[in-house]
Amino acid sequence: MRRDESLQSIAKFIAEYAAHMMGCGVHTSRVVRSAKRIGDAYETDVNISVFQRNIILTLKENNSDKIHSEVVDIPALPISFEHNAELSALSWNIYDNNLSLADAWKLYNKIVNAPSIDSLFVLILVGFANASFCKLFGGDWFSMTIVFSATITGMFLKQQMQRKHFNHYIIFIVCAFIASLCASTAYLFDTTSEIALATSVLYLVPGVPLINGVIDIVEGYTLTGFARLVNALMLVLCIAIGLSLTLVLVKDNLIIN
Repeated sequence: MRRDESLQSIAKFIAEYAAHMMGCGVHTSRVVRSAKRIGDAYETDVNISVFQRNIILTLKENNSDKIHSEVVDIPALPISFEHNAELSALSWNIYDNNLSLADAWKLYNKIVNAPSIDSLFVLILVGFANASFCKLFGGDWFSMTIVFSATITGMFLKQQMQRKHFNHYIIFIVCAFIASLCASTAYLFDTTSEIALATSVLYLVPGVPLINGVIDIVEGYTLTGFARLVNALMLVLCIAIGLSLTLVLVKDNLIIN
């Protein structure tokens, strides 16, 4: 291990780094590889156990019996492909350029504290994306307009509820209900109303947790993968509950039939 870096300080950095990666939606094997790569850069052997809510990290100094362990909670963060890519690149930067721990912390903090994409910009893009799904499934232009407005309404509500730290299951139920209720106005017009209603909640589908859960199970991280899949399926159930509430109110004959 480098003489100017303590085993404890290295462990704290890797634990913080790994927890942030897990929180922003990175599959487990990538987190483990990146953490071990940083450990190799500082001449330490990294053993890491990843769970749904926390990480247990043990560092052993090469050519020595010194060991240090860290337990860190995984923060609840929004999915961020940008952080995924930049933090992975940081591990290679540390490994290839022999960065000091102080420089590594500086670059890490720069990445995680960088300004996020403007919420209004995200809102508009999500609205266009969901309207595109409506067109893809056979909806007409009028239905696309309705889906666009319904998606923006639901997504705006989701952003506001997340800022106030509501339970994410409640957020998904409420947002699915509001978005589908707005889309149900399509039944007042001669348009592809069923497609508009069905596609109005697609922006809520937890694609990243579902994909990561499958990847984790395939790569042998069964416990973490199963936990991610259960969480994703719970979110899908919440979407179904919100959509069902709208159907009971404005299209209950679909339930009866």
